[in-house]
Amino acid sequence: MLLALALTACGAPVPGRAGPSSTIVGDAIRLSTSSLVDSGFVHGGDGGEIDKLAATAITDIQAYWTQAFPRTFGAPWQELRGGFFSADTADAGGQPPPCSKSTAAIAGNAYYCPSGDLIVWDRAALIPVLTERFGAGAVMLVLAHETGHAVQQRTGVTGGGERRRPDLYPGVVIESMADCYAGSFIRWVVDGHAEHLKLQRGELDSALRALITFRDPVGTPNTDNRAHGDAFDRVSAFQDGYDQGPELCSKITAENREFTQRAFGDAEDEARGGNLPLPDLISAMSGDLAEHFTLELSNLGKQWTPPRIEAAVPDPLCTSGKQGAASYCPVANAVQTTGPVLPELHASIGDFGSGTELATRYALGVLHALERPLAGEETRRQILCLAGAYTGSLLKPQREFALSPGDLDEAVQALLAYDDPARDTEGGSIPSGFDRVSAFRTGVTGADPACGLS
Repeated sequence: MLLALALTACGAPVPGRAGPSSTIVGDAIRLSTSSLVDSGFVHGGDGGEIDKLAATAITDIQAYWTQAFPRTFGAPWQELRGGFFSADTADAGGQPPPCSKSTAAIAGNAYYCPSGDLIVWDRAALIPVLTERFGAGAVMLVLAHETGHAVQQRTGVTGGGERRRPDLYPGVVIESMADCYAGSFIRWVVDGHAEHLKLQRGELDSALRALITFRDPVGTPNTDNRAHGDAFDRVSAFQDGYDQGPELCSKITAENREFTQRAFGDAEDEARGGNLPLPDLISAMSGDLAEHFTLELSNLGKQWTPPRIEAAVPDPLCTSGKQGAASYCPVANAVQTTGPVLPELHASIGDFGSGTELATRYALGVLHALERPLAGEETRRQILCLAGAYTGSLLKPQREFALSPGDLDEAVQALLAYDDPARDTEGGSIPSGFDRVSAFRTGVTGADPACGLS
């Protein structure tokens, strides 16, 4: 959000280079040019398809708030008095948009300026790159997020470029509310209520990948005034808005919202980027998973023999279906990693990407000890929830083995990119990354502490 006290654009720039506009609008965003509205109301625009796409999103976002604002806040929606601006950041000599010192300064960004009550976007290196990389949902999400800041201005959360109650609404809360409002709008589109925009539920994964592109750098504490949240925080806020609507979003404060991002605890952890080598991770998690789930099973009145974790098994076929990067083998009561697959996951995403995979396989061992089914839809959600509950325990300050900054980002990335963590022993999984993250969050947040086992 652009504030009068700190003129910085909302989120990190999206890297990349746009292709010709004719390759942007069409099948990639599932909108024909005939579905796009006239962008004549956009200041500084060029009348091209990129601005028409942004104008179409803005038109439906305004229509949403015309309906939702009175229901949520008991007052009519007020159109943005300053309007909407398109900036061509590829033109170094171009006139800078309002609330910005130069056009180049906003490259790859969009922002809401509270003093002018207006929204600005970069048509050269933001909208086309978002569409090319992530699809139409990403454009909807970003512009809905910025409109969420306009909602805050109208409801007294912000005013005159300042937060009215910095103790209740620090920077990360302001951004989480905007993510939440964006989620509520996207749900409205998915449900088929938008006049112009179309988005299928299966396309939400791409929108979430775009959202986490704008996450804070690893090691940013949530007390930083410019913090937007880590991947877990941002996806959580979006999903809360998607699932429960704008009324919940309006009630988010520092008193009722917990955030997971934090600064590095020591120089050694920072030097290795919060990542352990895979053998060290397996060694540490073996004992820690055993301790955690032994206590949980004891609370359910069950004794068990914790599974072993065996590294680099060529290709375990111990169950009827392939489980992916690691497998739980009931007969051997062991979690076995699959050849080079887990090391590749570890290298591409980070240690807790592979750690999340190991935790879900271990959770299958928990279900086996409880004589519960090891396959089926409920099983898939339970193992993600149990892995999330274990992960949530690692956020507690007294834990000897604890999460490093960035670990939850890695878990979210793994869950969005791969269905392996949700696979049961028959190889069935949860197709949607959105749903995989949601089930995992249920455990992390403690929304269902027993994950349906009690």
